[in-house]
Amino acid sequence: MRRPTAPGLDRQRLLAAAFEVLEKDGLEGLSMRRLAAHLGVQAPAIYWHVNDKAELLGMMARDIYAAAYAAVPAARDWREWLSLFGQALRQSFSSHRDGARLCAQAQPPATADPASHAHRIAGELMALGLDQQTALMFQAAVISYALGWSAFEANGPMHQFLDTLMGFDDNYRIGLDAMVAGFPSPSW
Repeated sequence: MRRPTAPGLDRQRLLAAAFEVLEKDGLEGLSMRRLAAHLGVQAPAIYWHVNDKAELLGMMARDIYAAAYAAVPAARDWREWLSLFGQALRQSFSSHRDGARLCAQAQPPATADPASHAHRIAGELMALGLDQQTALMFQAAVISYALGWSAFEANGPMHQFLDTLMGFDDNYRIGLDAMVAGFPSPSW
């Protein structure tokens, strides 16, 4: 039997508070104990909503990715969608302190049906003409590029150095577009 938790404590409030702690203390400072203190509850109250910190980080990563997917406007073709997604993903990573690191470290969600999850992730690109495997592969490349670039972006001194050398933001878009342009067209 589940015990009652603090009034109003649910997964959404827990997740919002976790992002607040992340913004304030960074990924290293995000602990279940610190999160409980931020919420004004005892740490065990959190475990009524998530199994462990790994699950919490997975939920946070899911929200960061979901924001990027939601920000992609309608596209004419799969190349345009991938480019828009790469830009939205970088923005979503950078909208949270340590957002890219969190997403790189988070465990994937425990889904009952991985095939259904893969189909959902690839859906936009499948609607634009790619098969599921190709859509997943191309998205993985864009995600990896955005993660790497965001790691440089989060490193203040490296970001400033690269911006001085080459114009950081413009080069991200140029590199992203070049990568997407180099993806082979499906041959079926």
